[in-house]
Amino acid sequence: MISATRGDVTTLVEQLGVVAVIRMKDPAKLRAVVDAMAAGGVRALEVTMTVPRAVEMIRELAPTLPDGFLLGAGTVIDAATARAVIDAGASFVVSPVFRPEVVAACHQRGVPAMPGCFSPTEILAAHEAGADIVKVFPATALGPQFIKDVRAPLPQVKLMPTGGVTLDNAGDWIRAGAVAVGLGSALVDAAAIADGRFDVITANARRVVENVAAARRS
Repeated sequence: MISATRGDVTTLVEQLGVVAVIRMKDPAKLRAVVDAMAAGGVRALEVTMTVPRAVEMIRELAPTLPDGFLLGAGTVIDAATARAVIDAGASFVVSPVFRPEVVAACHQRGVPAMPGCFSPTEILAAHEAGADIVKVFPATALGPQFIKDVRAPLPQVKLMPTGGVTLDNAGDWIRAGAVAVGLGSALVDAAAIADGRFDVITANARRVVENVAAARRS
């Protein structure tokens, strides 16, 4: 877990390039998943509010994370929850929707806000409201070309697609202009976790990190 400014955290998310989205039903295995992902090079993790005891999990996990690891909160849709997760130790806050009051609450505590947007109008509105990175969601219906098309007239906006990003196409989104990608089930394999095969999580993490790195080199 790191202690850094809002700008530092935003830059680190961009540098890392991959945010793992955790919606696990068994929070008891979360630490093993974190360690497995870290071994594979994924060092940014978003615990969603749909997970039972999510705020408590963040509070327990935050002080114990490896050096350079970023712990964030996801599915945050109101200012009160934003404040709660930040107070629990979240270094960044992600939403599936754009709510200006959530962005404001994050910035009051010096933490990056990453609201979810779907249309160019929403994306620009979120950027103008101070969004540090705009989560393009659900990107499943859009594809990498959407990122390229939006960034042509709006090059100042930092975009992070979530939904529809896989281990193999992550590089396509980066090449299209995304600053990072968010992955859930494609990375955090529920069947592997249930079987205790955390080596699968490490292999998945390594694969997506390598694809993002290759895309940036090209």
